[in-house]
Amino acid sequence: MVNSANGGAHPGARPEGIAGERPDSGREEARELYSRIVVRPVGSPLPLGFVGLSGGTFVLAGLQLGWVPAAQSPAVALVLLAFVLPVQALASVLGFLCRDAVAATGMGVLAGTWLAMGAIMASGQPGATSKAAGLLLLLAGLTLLVPVTASRSDKLVASVVLATSSLRFFLTGAHHLSGGTAWKEAAGITGLVLTAVALYAALAFEVVRSGYPSSVSSPRRFDTQYV
Repeated sequence: MVNSANGGAHPGARPEGIAGERPDSGREEARELYSRIVVRPVGSPLPLGFVGLSGGTFVLAGLQLGWVPAAQSPAVALVLLAFVLPVQALASVLGFLCRDAVAATGMGVLAGTWLAMGAIMASGQPGATSKAAGLLLLLAGLTLLVPVTASRSDKLVASVVLATSSLRFFLTGAHHLSGGTAWKEAAGITGLVLTAVALYAALAFEVVRSGYPSSVSSPRRFDTQYV
């Protein structure tokens, strides 16, 4: 017997909308669209990048403050090339993968600057200054202010680290351009401050990450939110 209550349809069939479409097809299409834009979660690259930054700036500060003899400048250059460069380059790539332009740009600029400085120090005379290095450092310091300006208040710690790195590059660049000892000492002291700030930032991100739930509805949310 035909059921007249639902327009002659089978009792177990769902009612159809206009032009034979099911009324819940829009919701199913929306769910399908949502599933297509979900990406694999990527951890925050900033702890790794900040650890690399702290290593590079600490060793360079030791050279600028006289803790490391000027004759060992090639060894400092090797540290920048073998440790700092790959760590921060990897952090930059991971920043792009998690769609964080601030982290990716900041770590990329730092990696490129350490690469150039390591090459200049390795090929030049120990303790010598370089006008080209000075100009590069001034540009790098100015470039680091771009992600700082573009960052939001939820990236305060990352902005402080990048801003301190910018100041450190400005001071070191002034030393290379002028040759003044005061600029070098100021850059070394700022480098020590940057070491402490970068290590604190790396620890803060790791502590927050370890306390974050392993199963969340939006796994990328933490990876783009900073302390």
